[in-house]
Amino acid sequence: MVKIFFMMIKRFFYIFSVLILTHGLTGCSTNPATGKNQFTALMSPSQELQIGAKEHSKIIKQYGIYDDKKLGEYMSRVGAKVVKYTERPEVEYKFYLLDSPMINAFALPGGYIYMTRGLLSLANSEAEMAGVLAHETGHITARHSAERYSRGMVTSLGAMVLSAAVGSSGVSQALGIGSDLFMKSYSRGQEMQADSLGIRYLVRSGYNPKAMAGFLRNLQADSALQDMVDKKKSSKGGGYFATHPATQDRVNKTISEAQQYAGQGANNKWIDNRSSYLRMLDGVIYGDSAEQGFARGRNFYHPNMGFKFSVPENYKIINQPSQVIAAAKNGAVIIFDIALNKNALSPMSFIKDVWMHGEPVTGAENIRVNGMSAATASFNGNINGRPMQVQLVAIKWSDNKVVRFQVAIPNGLSSAQLNDLKRSTYSFSRMSEKEKRDMRPYRIKIIVSKAGDSVAKLARRMAQSDHKEQRFRVLNGLSPSDKIIPNRLYKIVVD
Repeated sequence: MVKIFFMMIKRFFYIFSVLILTHGLTGCSTNPATGKNQFTALMSPSQELQIGAKEHSKIIKQYGIYDDKKLGEYMSRVGAKVVKYTERPEVEYKFYLLDSPMINAFALPGGYIYMTRGLLSLANSEAEMAGVLAHETGHITARHSAERYSRGMVTSLGAMVLSAAVGSSGVSQALGIGSDLFMKSYSRGQEMQADSLGIRYLVRSGYNPKAMAGFLRNLQADSALQDMVDKKKSSKGGGYFATHPATQDRVNKTISEAQQYAGQGANNKWIDNRSSYLRMLDGVIYGDSAEQGFARGRNFYHPNMGFKFSVPENYKIINQPSQVIAAAKNGAVIIFDIALNKNALSPMSFIKDVWMHGEPVTGAENIRVNGMSAATASFNGNINGRPMQVQLVAIKWSDNKVVRFQVAIPNGLSSAQLNDLKRSTYSFSRMSEKEKRDMRPYRIKIIVSKAGDSVAKLARRMAQSDHKEQRFRVLNGLSPSDKIIPNRLYKIVVD
């Protein structure tokens, strides 16, 4: 066994040496942006372009491009200005505005840079938007994806050798080598490096370097607001922070670096373009769109597909691209989606033969839901180690589509709670033509403040029913002590 292990190790170093010799004698090169040596031997610039193009199609399929050509072109113009003076002019930088309410931005190898309309809505100036684009540009010029991929491949090769030696394929899995390499969060060092490069590109293009730190503060405020809305004590950070870990050290460093450029702008002035930026946001969809469906209180509406349903009080609705989830603190979960019914099976046959693949169920029953043919059945199982009953409901939506509800019911729920869950599945119905016209997604509206306006007064115009003042402050980048300035543009959310 020992002999086999050392033979495997020897073979690993042989493979590794061949790879290194193929891509460069040392495997390391000096990055023109950072001035530091980095190991990127296993992903050349031409490979970056190929990988970026391949992954780009997946991103567009998942999110879609936001249907506002004028706004997309505006973002691209700002991006082109930011990347004009990078250390990698050979890269063809491309910018895409994604149709997603998530507050996020990311980059792929080869010059692909993405920003969501959710992030665009949170920014309060062209300089803040430019700061995000500059940061993502920093990840590309620093070749962070190539560095992570190259090191990951070496680790993966080592894991393959170790796996063969110990006879376990779980070794490579335990080392975390996955296909989502480019979407994983960056290291603390890489984030700070991208910040530094981003500030450099902001300065070179004339934008206010303080905008990056300002937007980071907006993100922190938004994260705290979401914790309050969800009644969480703390958050690990979703959206942007999920792939861009933020620490107070990072924020402080960004502020400090920006201060070093004080007074260097053209005629001691930096570009912010707050008013023109806000005017571009007027009418932008806020939150989920009609194409994605959206929640209003306890109700979920999908005007484009023409259906609606309700969930019990105090259930949080989470709208995902392929399903809608409603979860409660007692552990109960409702999962809704629509599935293909290729053979036009009855709802009962669909549950038994397609959905459950012949696995045993109990309580199978044909039912009707608001005039539609349906069926229900259940089985007992464990979810996250907790025993639950899972109730299945299939509703005929069309000849080749079935609406599905999966309801995970923890043991010990009261009869009232059980009835609430049952009413949710029976609430599914088709929307009338009037409902389709009347139910519209939220949008950003730009207003001009007047003398005597206060945060409380303007916040009352927000469409959301809860935390109006806090939402208004976060949306407009206002601190708890900031007051309204007369004749100034502000954002509100309307329906």
